[in-house]
Amino acid sequence: MKKKVLVVDDEPSIAMLIEFNLKLAGYDVRCVGDGEAVFDQLKPFRPDLIVLDLMLPKMNGIQVCRTLRDQKNEVPIIMLTALQDISDKIAGLDNGADDYMTKPFSPQELISRIGALFRRLQTMPGAQEDNVYDIGGMQVLEQQREVLVDGNSVDLTPKEFELLLFLCKHKGKVLSRQQLLHGVWDYHFLGDTRIVDVHISHLRDKIEQNARTPEYIMTVRNVGYKLNVPGRTETLEAFRA
Repeated sequence: MKKKVLVVDDEPSIAMLIEFNLKLAGYDVRCVGDGEAVFDQLKPFRPDLIVLDLMLPKMNGIQVCRTLRDQKNEVPIIMLTALQDISDKIAGLDNGADDYMTKPFSPQELISRIGALFRRLQTMPGAQEDNVYDIGGMQVLEQQREVLVDGNSVDLTPKEFELLLFLCKHKGKVLSRQQLLHGVWDYHFLGDTRIVDVHISHLRDKIEQNARTPEYIMTVRNVGYKLNVPGRTETLEAFRA
């Protein structure tokens, strides 16, 4: 069956351009022009992914994203924004978007990013062995997609969990931002590594006792990040951000 993509944009020319290219790529596409219409399409259309503009009538993209996540709807979302301010992009990611693109954009790049998100979904834990990663006072349960810090459950977005899981699977290794972008977002081209930094920041806010002096996710200057086991003495000050 064709994957279903819901395109939400109040500019008809952009919506038509996206629809045309996604249909050529083999997707079933439906377009709506305001934020409230998203919720009218969830049951009848049942989208597998949403391409969501930030600036929309009735409900903006941030509000739509936040409402979907509050409803425990984890449909992948790619946010579109004409704004260059990084704070707007961070706000989208912070409220549950999986990725963002800045207008004007290449339809081919959008198709690549949609394909990357779907590939990530296909490799999500299912009937596989339930791996449990013990990292100091933190436990990461792969199949249950659950994280416990000092015995307390931590609420992560799907992409935050995937990033933490990837770090766990490469515990102790220094990973560049581009390696993380490829491993977690499955991008096979030079992507915007700020996506990685934003998600790392959010992860630290949730799992670290003090995000300013992290014990789990360390920054390796001029390289990337490394998952550390608290209590090990590895000249931690050299890795702290």
